[in-house]
Amino acid sequence: MGPDCGTAIINGIGLGFANRVRRGSIGLVGASGTGTQAVSTYIHELGQGLSHAIGTGGRDLKSDVGAITAQQGINLLAKDSETRVITVISKPPSPDIVSKIVDLAQDANKPVVIYFIGYPTPAVEFGNVFFATSLSGAAELSVALLEKDIHSGIKEKPLLSSNYLRGLFSGGTLAYETLLGLQATLSPLYSNAPITANQSLKDPLQSECHSIIDLGDEFFMVGRLHPMIDNDLRIRRMKQEAVDPEVGLILFDVVLGEGSHSDPASELFPVIQQIKEQRAEITFVAIVIGTDDDPQGLQSQINKLMDAGVIVVRTVTDAVNYINTKLGSHRRNNDPLVDLQQLVQPFAAINVGLEAFYESLISQGAQAVHVDWRPPAGGNEKLASLLARMKK
Repeated sequence: MGPDCGTAIINGIGLGFANRVRRGSIGLVGASGTGTQAVSTYIHELGQGLSHAIGTGGRDLKSDVGAITAQQGINLLAKDSETRVITVISKPPSPDIVSKIVDLAQDANKPVVIYFIGYPTPAVEFGNVFFATSLSGAAELSVALLEKDIHSGIKEKPLLSSNYLRGLFSGGTLAYETLLGLQATLSPLYSNAPITANQSLKDPLQSECHSIIDLGDEFFMVGRLHPMIDNDLRIRRMKQEAVDPEVGLILFDVVLGEGSHSDPASELFPVIQQIKEQRAEITFVAIVIGTDDDPQGLQSQINKLMDAGVIVVRTVTDAVNYINTKLGSHRRNNDPLVDLQQLVQPFAAINVGLEAFYESLISQGAQAVHVDWRPPAGGNEKLASLLARMKK
């Protein structure tokens, strides 16, 4: 149990502030005590139960702690044959920790439900990872996944041999929504239009790691036409990104309609073909925005892009889901090497301090030893202060 943790259920035995819930096949990792209690009781009311609920404490998913206990918990539950669905609940996490947890969840090879309280949901689902938007929703989704028994059909996600994404956008809002959707899974992630300060790209002309570039930003617009009209800047940037041997996926938007380039796909087609001739492993994904009535011809544009070997999607959500299942973090998490037997062996505890917790353990059938302890001066702050001064 991590810092500031007061709730856990191990082998059916509740520790600290825990509820009496039935045993089952859903494993919880909770960086929120009352959140863990709420989800565990909802699961119970829905007719299912818990294998274990591993409490981490609310500070575990902060940058200075680094999600040590949460990572151990996910790894243990991923290896536990009794756990068929993993559910992760957290108070607002640090952004850099989100990608670490989601990346580890993708490696679990069983369904993982995540509810990061107060953190934007990157997608509804991708691969074996599913995102909830409330505590009750997390419980309902976990039970639904368990009852569908889909875990046996989940395969390990395929990774590209080269791991960095470069997104080249003419639409600022499309770039922003893509950044929002990918920030939970791709790390480090940078942009010239960042959401958070740590995503800020040092030089808009030079991508780093995973990068989302808004080519319509004022920085690029001095003395040139908007990239929805003129593809020259995007074409040059595509060629530049393709030279980087670590780039595995280039994402771009094609926005049709009045005032836009009359035939953008025809201009992009030979460039993409040339890049793929040199580096066949690079994947191109295009978000095409338009209608059948637009002067460029929606289907005609889609067909030309597909003929060039481009994966064509119609929404940012579709692009984010595709990228999240194809392109994991270039860094793989190290297994914290916690022995599964530590979780499943018969439970015994040493209770220090509050006797009510000892009595709770005994009433649940656990082996326990109680050590009587009280804070200095019995918790009286004034007297404790006097004692501290006397020690000096």
